[in-house]
Amino acid sequence: MEANVAVSKDCSAIDVTDPKNIRQDISVQLVLSLALGVSAFFGFCILRPKWKTLYAARKRQSDAAKALPDLPDTFFGWMPVLYRVTEEQVLASAGLDAYVFLSFFQMSIKLFGIMFLLASAILAPINKHFDWLQTFRNSTDPRQPALLMAQSLYIDSSWSNNADFMALVDGDESKLPDTSYLWAYLVFTYFFTGLAIYFMARQTRRIIEVRQDYLGSQSTITDRTIKLSGIPPELRSEDKIKDFLEKLGIGEVESVTICRDWGKLDEMMDTRAYILRKLEEVWTAYLPQSTASEVRISQRSHEEPQDDESEPNHHEQDNLLGNHIGAVEKPRPTTRIWYGLLNLQHKNVDAIDYYEEQLRKLDDKITAARHKEYKPTALAFVTFGSTPACQMAMQAVLDPVPMQLLVNPAPAPTDIVWQNTYVPRSTRMLSSWTITIFILVLTIFWLIPVAALAGLLDLCSIRRVWPGLANLLESHYVLNSLVRTGLPTLVVSLLNVAVPFLYDYLANKQGMISQGDVELSVISKNFLFIFFNVFLVFTVFGTASSFWPVLQESLRDTTKIAYLLAVSVQSLSGFYTNFILLQSIGLLPFRLLEFGSVALYPFTLMWAKTPRDYAELVQPPIFKYGFYLPSAILIYILCMVYSILPAGYMVLFFGLVYFTFGYYTYKYQLLYAMDHPQHSTGGAWPMICYRILVGLGVFQLMMAGLISLKRGFTPAALVVPLIPFTMWYSVYFERTYEPLTKFISLRSIRLETHSDVNMADAYIGLGRPPGYERRESATLDEERERGLRYVNPNLVAPLEKPWINNDSDSSGDVPNQDREASAASSISLGDTHIWRDNGDANV
Repeated sequence: MEANVAVSKDCSAIDVTDPKNIRQDISVQLVLSLALGVSAFFGFCILRPKWKTLYAARKRQSDAAKALPDLPDTFFGWMPVLYRVTEEQVLASAGLDAYVFLSFFQMSIKLFGIMFLLASAILAPINKHFDWLQTFRNSTDPRQPALLMAQSLYIDSSWSNNADFMALVDGDESKLPDTSYLWAYLVFTYFFTGLAIYFMARQTRRIIEVRQDYLGSQSTITDRTIKLSGIPPELRSEDKIKDFLEKLGIGEVESVTICRDWGKLDEMMDTRAYILRKLEEVWTAYLPQSTASEVRISQRSHEEPQDDESEPNHHEQDNLLGNHIGAVEKPRPTTRIWYGLLNLQHKNVDAIDYYEEQLRKLDDKITAARHKEYKPTALAFVTFGSTPACQMAMQAVLDPVPMQLLVNPAPAPTDIVWQNTYVPRSTRMLSSWTITIFILVLTIFWLIPVAALAGLLDLCSIRRVWPGLANLLESHYVLNSLVRTGLPTLVVSLLNVAVPFLYDYLANKQGMISQGDVELSVISKNFLFIFFNVFLVFTVFGTASSFWPVLQESLRDTTKIAYLLAVSVQSLSGFYTNFILLQSIGLLPFRLLEFGSVALYPFTLMWAKTPRDYAELVQPPIFKYGFYLPSAILIYILCMVYSILPAGYMVLFFGLVYFTFGYYTYKYQLLYAMDHPQHSTGGAWPMICYRILVGLGVFQLMMAGLISLKRGFTPAALVVPLIPFTMWYSVYFERTYEPLTKFISLRSIRLETHSDVNMADAYIGLGRPPGYERRESATLDEERERGLRYVNPNLVAPLEKPWINNDSDSSGDVPNQDREASAASSISLGDTHIWRDNGDANV
């Protein structure tokens, strides 16, 4: 008893939010990642040919993906075929958003491949000779305690005192190491910055070229439509808006759709969808016994044929009377309805009759509501007769009054969140700012509950609850390393997977007009969370407990941020190496396996009741860029930050592995497995570039602080000009490149009669020779938008009929899908591949 008390007293609590307290054993992390990744990859290779409706869902159901080459069923045979899929095929099959997303991975592979070779050939020998070199067996800086002392001293003292301390770490100032190698740090800081900007600018020009060529050669209603907001009350009618725009001489207006207050109609349609599903559920609960008995009788009649003269009457009665009547006489389902004063009384009624009557009454109300006139709002979608007229109007200032008659590109008709079009601007802005502030607060304080849960990983906490387990961990190096190395990086990685779901939900509540804007917002919010919590909190502020003291001290003296960043980045090299290692080798194969969808399959199968449920769940899963892109950008930044440091060659190597594996993983998912109904014509690329520039600024700030800590004051001062240069380049990028990522240049728009001639009767100069012919087939956007109009679907959509069984679809016709047959038999993942299509959840 006394021994246990002594152990408890001597066991000091460890701040588990501080990654410096994590055992930084890269070899253990490598084994753990290989075990996870290899098992997931082999599992995918085994299951892929068996579960084609899961791992080739998009290829089987999307018309745009049918032109892609078929993947062989062999174990590794799909890999060469996927490798040979060209950029043109990606563009034609998956669209501009997928092309831009994969272009970021391609650019990163080229950049970090060059940087890895330079770091291995030049910087690694320099660091080994003058500093130290991180390896798999030696991943901790032997001088780390002195550096950490310098960091703590820095919070309370000036730079000069800290420099003196660093000079006297070994007790003799004359024994200070040679710092001439810091000039190599300076040279490579400039070179790597220039290399990153060069690759970014080159890829931007390539994306602009492809985007202008792609959009200029197609003809869609989206390319001819503008979103006109801030319409004054005197112009809020279709005819007045059309006359106003045509008098400006911009071009002929084909149609105007002014958004109106359809709130009551939308509510009735939502209520109808709920009642329709309830009706289908009660019919499904009532009919299965009849269906099952008929199936059994049919099977028995085929398996045991009888002679026509042998008991014909008995056989006829067996089928038509006995079994069928038994099924009809099954009690009909009932439902409880409330009535009377304050709905305090209730009674049970026939559920089928009740919901059918409710549906009939609601259909009459909806039909009448569709013919009513609704109050117009300040938002309209204006479709011009030609793309050039639309593009000119899109870039023009129409009114001298601020916030009035504002023109922006219109989202695709299927991308519009119509429920937000009639919400007042003030309400949408209030919702947006409220959720933004909430996300900022959540981003800052998320470490508090996580720190409480992470305390369970502390060896002292384990000893208090389970002393035997604590002793076991202490006596086994591998188990201890797994707990202290693998679990923290795994927890951080799992948080990066879970948090985007919350941000996606919040972004949908901000009142944005289109799903494309929602997705870009999720990218921004998720990156803020990852960059702030996974990088800044751990590096600049150290731990959750020291967050506020360091923040207050940094606000009083902003120069300390560079030194704190430099010291912390060095001490956390093992943690971030493990993080990138786990992401690249351990977790990317699980994305290929689609482990989440497979794990949720039993639950989705259990929840699916009606034919409509099965029809929705069988759709391909939705690929959301906001869930995957921010993590890739963070790893890009980490590779830049660590590129010159002793751990640089290892971080660059695992970063190269991450972007290589990620490119082919996401290429497979975007082309063959997953769908992406929303499209923003590559609008994520400027966001990627701005965050790359933020990462370059952090890299330069860290290098300036690091070189200063090593007493290289002159090279540190020469690093500083890179920071304002990067700021200037961001402004230059915004003015030069960003407009071409939003609009279609008039020179890129081709004539319908001569596809190689632009609107100015000149051959296009986008790297294509004269005589280039228009695409033989329509683009992905043209296929998506064929026959669409800018109109609220609730005004024109057919009123769906109940799906009672697989003999009738929503229109009463016979569908091609045989879902209930598989549901009535032995259902397995290989038969149906049911899962949730949550794309409509964002609307």
